[in-house]
Formats: sequence, C-alpha cells, structure tokens
Amino acid sequence: MSARAGLQMFENAAMRACAAIALAMLICADGAAAQERVGDYGAIVAAPDRGDADRQTDARRDPLKLLVFSGARPGMKVLDMGAGGGYSSELLARAVAPSGTVYAQNSPALGERAKARFEARLKTPAGRNMVALVRPFDDPLPANVHDLDLVTFLFFYHDTTYMAVDRAAMNRALYAALKPGGLLVIADHSARKGDGTAVGTTLHRIEEGVLRAEVAAAGFKLVEEGNFWRHPEDRRDFSVQPPGKPVDEFVLKFQKPM
Repeated sequence: MSARAGLQMFENAAMRACAAIALAMLICADGAAAQERVGDYGAIVAAPDRGDADRQTDARRDPLKLLVFSGARPGMKVLDMGAGGGYSSELLARAVAPSGTVYAQNSPALGERAKARFEARLKTPAGRNMVALVRPFDDPLPANVHDLDLVTFLFFYHDTTYMAVDRAAMNRALYAALKPGGLLVIADHSARKGDGTAVGTTLHRIEEGVLRAEVAAAGFKLVEEGNFWRHPEDRRDFSVQPPGKPVDEFVLKFQKPM
C-alpha cells in the first residue's frame, strides 16, 4: 500500500469516527431533551391547582402518555377539536404556556353542563392561554387563525359521524389550518372491523381503518401510532358510555407534509 493510500484510509476512518461521535452526541442531547419534556409534563399533571374532577379523569385517561405523544411545548399554537368541558384543552394550555395558545373548539350544540365547566376554566390562571371557539366541526376556525403547530381530536371524531358534519370538509379544514409539518393527533374508541361509522351513536365507537382512510383523503400522512390505551381484550360490542369496562382505544399521529 502506498503512503498516499494509507493516508486516505486514515482520513476516511477519522471522518467516520467523527460522524459517529457527532451522532452519539445528538442522540444523547435528544434523549436528554425528551427526558426533560417528560419531567415537564409530569409537573403539569401534578400541578396543585388542577381540580379534583380532572384528577379523577386522570385515573382513566393517564394524560402523561398523551402529552408525551403529542409533543406539545411552550410557544405552540394548538387547536383542540371537540373540547367539551376542556379537560384536555387545559392540559395542552399548560404545556404551551406562557407564550402559546390553545384554541378550544366546540359546536353550538354543546350541552350546558360542559359549557359551564369550560367557562369556569377560562377564569383560572391555567385558562389564560385558552381561546374558546364556538363553531361547527366542518368550519372550526376563523380565517385569521392559521399556521397551527398541532391539532388534537380526542374521543370526539366518532360523534361527528351522526351529527350534521361534512367530515371530508372538516379534515380539509384541519389540513389547511396546520403549517407544513404540523401534526394532527386523533384518539378514539375502537369499533369492530366492518362496523365502520354505523355505531357512533350507539356504541360511541368508530372503526380505526375507516377513520384513517378519511383523514388520509385530506392529504395527511400517518407518522406514528400510540398503543398506550390499547385493550385487546375488549370485544368492542358494547357502549363505552358510561365508563366501566376497559375499552380499546387507538391514538394516531398524522402529519401535513412539508
């Protein structure tokens, strides 16, 4: 081997070693950041000013896993679809504080009890980052709200199957509202294969494959699945209301392409 060839091999090996070290440092940094975020989310869930009713819901929802999956962080603009009484909206508002905003959408048909709970949240310190939107599901945002980082749609997509909602228009509106690379996180109760959207009003469920196809038709790409609420023992033949038996629930993360 010539001296030149030997030097070239040494340089190539050195470059590969440097790249490996840089990659290892990046992975360590990402891992440390991820652990820090988990700690931040844990502090959010454990915040002493959260209400007793929300803590009771925590036992069923295990919100730490959802917050980690969503990646919500300070400064983000978030839309929470079907916010109801605002349980998830408040958690997200705490995660995006102090400079972020959570737009919490509810239809005009929201019940008085849920409406009262949500309005009470707006008067608390945690509600400072929340904006109430009373709008239809297929037109969820005013024109001046756009370039969102994240949309969440938690356990309410199935309800739109028996309401007067154009779901194709709804999904297109969510796609348009997100910035390129923005994320849509949907969680819902699993229906049996073949049930499609037929059991939305009776069992409060939706077939996962049908939901995936509807969202993909708007241009979204599935990028991650969360299995932390899965219950394979669920026969999916009973109503999830009132809560009682373990229910199989899927969590899907879609992305608007860059």
